[in-house]
Amino acid sequence: MTAIVGLDVGTTAVKAIAIAPDGTVLARAEAGYPLSMPRPGWAEQDPELWWDAAQHAQAQLGVTDVAGIGLSGQMHGLVALDDTGRVIRPALLWNDQRTAAQCAAIEERIGRERLIALTGNGALTGFTAPKLLWLRDEEPEAYARIARIMLPKDLVRLRLTGEHATDVTDASGTLLFDVAERAWSDAVLAALDVPAGILPAALESAAVSGHTADGVPVAAGAGDQAAGALGVGVVGAGSAVSIVLGTSGVVFGALPAFAADEHGRLQAACHAVPGTWHLMGVMLSAAGSLQWLRDTVAAGVPFDVLVAEAAAWEPGAEGLLFQPYLAGERAPHPDPDARGAFTGLALRHDRGALVRAVLEGVAHGLREILDLLRDLGVHPEVGRVSGGGARSDLWLEILAAVLDLPLERTAVEEGAAYGAALLGGVAAGVFPDEQAAVAACVRPAGVVAPRADWVAAYAEQHERYTALYPSLRALR
Repeated sequence: MTAIVGLDVGTTAVKAIAIAPDGTVLARAEAGYPLSMPRPGWAEQDPELWWDAAQHAQAQLGVTDVAGIGLSGQMHGLVALDDTGRVIRPALLWNDQRTAAQCAAIEERIGRERLIALTGNGALTGFTAPKLLWLRDEEPEAYARIARIMLPKDLVRLRLTGEHATDVTDASGTLLFDVAERAWSDAVLAALDVPAGILPAALESAAVSGHTADGVPVAAGAGDQAAGALGVGVVGAGSAVSIVLGTSGVVFGALPAFAADEHGRLQAACHAVPGTWHLMGVMLSAAGSLQWLRDTVAAGVPFDVLVAEAAAWEPGAEGLLFQPYLAGERAPHPDPDARGAFTGLALRHDRGALVRAVLEGVAHGLREILDLLRDLGVHPEVGRVSGGGARSDLWLEILAAVLDLPLERTAVEEGAAYGAALLGGVAAGVFPDEQAAVAACVRPAGVVAPRADWVAAYAEQHERYTALYPSLRALR
């Protein structure tokens, strides 16, 4: 059977999926790799690990009749290559926080308001441009060797096709891209003295970016959040938002025209569908907060056991609150120095109460992001959820009540890899466009409605939660 392949180059693994033209999953595979944190706040990876893992995962799928390939991956990472195509140094990843000085310099040089107008975003430590300036400031010998830069998934493309390209959604996260015009920003490049020649061509997501040695077309693809939104059916401006409960947490809403948050709390970017844009807020520690708690106080205990313990507590866990800023924060507070906290601890609180507070704290953080999107014209009637945390019935019940929004899972969990496969299908001509791909393949698989009694309880708790960040920031 003819297959379409999606490859998602994530932070810890490449996930591969093969689907049929009706969306049926034919095979899944995954190949992992380590993350290096050589100093506090630093996060790096050897890009060749991605290519090795991509080859391994694709081979594990076991499909031979491939119509097209789509790519997705972690955004914002800086991959620097020399004039022979070799990687110069480990890539600086999306969650690397070393670039505070460079962010300040960018906003001083361009002006924060003008920067947001041009790129849709303020200067955040995770973005690509500050990383490039850090390399210029701190490792000038390495910087001098740069012939090309690219984003993580695009290293896999280069190895697959020999082409130096990216897509407009991933380019939107570099802080070098004019998001409204869907093109590299001459104004930003000039202000930062970045040569345009080192940048890849920026293509629409379903455009053919090259072919493999076997002649298989490879779609330009999309950053993980845009691909994931496509994979759960958020194909354009409408009634649904994408909500991701992965290591990080994301609320993603599509728009028919460019819009940006003037305060830089949300990221504005091109969507994977031509002529559409999106706003998203990213919290850095969503399911990652639960992983941290288990590793810290319950190593080896299965997550379902911990969640069952949390279910024994009523909403609010008797006043216990958790602020999930374990790795700094991006939205709703762009603050790399923000930190996590439990407040309201009492002798009655046990491990289950701590877990309940983590589930609720993440939900409240996502509610703050959704409220920002609503202020800018995104008015959802339903949320399409994905990510590992979305497998928890209790967490979705909490989240639905905190957001006061029905939530739907989809039949396929691999949102980003699945969305990448849909783009590969469009590039190959299996589908005429992105809307047709979603209509043929994406199917909801059940709804979690908000519980009225929990909605009221969490509305009261949300007021206390929103007071936490300013109160704790004053104590630094």
